[in-house]
Amino acid sequence: MNSKALPRQINNLEVGVYECEIHLKFRLIEEKSLLSDREQLLQVLLDALTEGSDDFLETLQASVKAQEISEFKASPQMRRQLMRLRNVAENSQT
Repeated sequence: MNSKALPRQINNLEVGVYECEIHLKFRLIEEKSLLSDREQLLQVLLDALTEGSDDFLETLQASVKAQEISEFKASPQMRRQLMRLRNVAENSQT
């Protein structure tokens, strides 16, 4: 799955590492073959949820939790990306 951050203003950029938890329960009308590919299913579900409930998707329950965590708990790749973002913000302010 390709995860890219939403485009944001670089000026005054404050970034951190967050641990997020999403619990969803819904009913969905979809092709049976889609259920065998978890990555494709997840992408379809996320797309459907961003569009909102319609005749093919019925949200029953949704809860989201997010909390900032120490950047040292993140993977080395995430820490490098965090440093890059901070460097871009510092360079754009000079």
